Amino acid sequence: MTWVEHMVAIRALYHLASYDSIFPFVASHEEVLDISIQLASSSLEIVYTLFYKYVDARLSYHRDLLTGGMAGIEMEANKAEEWASQLQCWSLQLINCYALKPEFLPVICTPEFLTELPGMWGGLVHGNSFAGVGLLRTICHHKVGRGAVANFPGIVEALCNISRSSDEWQYTAIEILLLLLQDSRICHKVINTAVPALVDLAEISTLGNHENLGDTIINVLQKCVQRRRRPVPTIHTKELVEEVQNSRKRMELEKNMLNEDLHVNQAAAFFIMLEGNSLLTSGNSADAAARYSEALALCPMRLREERAILYSNRAQCYILLRQPMEAISDATRALCLHNPLNRDAKSLCRRSQAYDMLGLAKECLLDAILFVNECYQTNHPYSPLRPHKVLEHAEKLVKKQMDATWLFREAAIKHGGMICQGEAIDTCGEYADHSEWETASGGDDGNDGIEEPTEGGGGWKDDKER
Repeated sequence: MTWVEHMVAIRALYHLASYDSIFPFVASHEEVLDISIQLASSSLEIVYTLFYKYVDARLSYHRDLLTGGMAGIEMEANKAEEWASQLQCWSLQLINCYALKPEFLPVICTPEFLTELPGMWGGLVHGNSFAGVGLLRTICHHKVGRGAVANFPGIVEALCNISRSSDEWQYTAIEILLLLLQDSRICHKVINTAVPALVDLAEISTLGNHENLGDTIINVLQKCVQRRRRPVPTIHTKELVEEVQNSRKRMELEKNMLNEDLHVNQAAAFFIMLEGNSLLTSGNSADAAARYSEALALCPMRLREERAILYSNRAQCYILLRQPMEAISDATRALCLHNPLNRDAKSLCRRSQAYDMLGLAKECLLDAILFVNECYQTNHPYSPLRPHKVLEHAEKLVKKQMDATWLFREAAIKHGGMICQGEAIDTCGEYADHSEWETASGGDDGNDGIEEPTEGGGGWKDDKER
């Protein structure tokens, strides 16, 4: 069978297996699951080596199927990437039918396959298609699957990165982390990795159709830390959970405070923020971060917009201090507080920079794309109507990370570039190793991208409503 015929067969088998009455007939053929796992793992390499790489050897009927009869090397290449992604996605969906049955989990939950799942996604072509994270969610709905996943810290770390990104599967990653923490048998294995990410997401109000998600996260964290099981959570983990608990208590206390007292705290936080802005502009990032921390301790909890500004500005400090994990944490908190959720351009910009520092190309790319999209709103300070070097660097970074996340990249590195008429074509488009953000921290107006409240726009204005 050719790779095209494999895709047609896998798709048909998935549709059959999705019916409970027909699944036993599909499952009676043991090789179906084995082949599906092999295809999910190697589909991109198969399509690259059997079609994409050798232009002159491409079968004519494959070309016609992919392009609808519209000839052209570029068209064929684009469609090959799209179809390779579909082959992987259909394979994952077929495996998902098996994962719903606990008896098949031992076959699916092999170390080699599980560790590959977080990296399986549809790419920019199929960003919201069924991905490895979707299969992980099904696996983690059973204790056997949760136990297998918890044994691999790399999977948990990948889920934390997805949960703090602009990925279509953000909620699914959060859901999986919560499932792992709620399992008393394995909670101790994942708590120190999962808690920092979930704490950053604790102030999400609604994500998609999921309401009160932040409250759910807080409740799970509290129960997990209270369990008496060894090894106990680290001091840092306990401090993070206590921080969330204290924030909730503080919010309740502020409901009984006089408006005058809240306005005093609000004003004090504002002036401390101005001090931080001045320090950051003068290059004193460490002291500026300390000032923003002081302002956050004073700023009333109900002022979500103002607190988002403080977190975002502190993230900028951590970028300049070369502390990417702290920057990701603060930028994520700012994005959770922002209305609409995950749409604050400056915080997206800063988190993208931090992910670039860590070499996490997909997370960097998704944030950078969303940042550029937000900038193309005419009223935004970084709008193309007002040229700004941060936007220029972001657009360069998008191009760089699109190359780094190219679906065929690993196959091309392993097997070499495209060959047409006996000549090799460079398909990787290598970029320099240095970050595109190295000179992008400052704004053209000299304020280093510092965010300040706008007059009359709601930022730091007197809020008379309780």
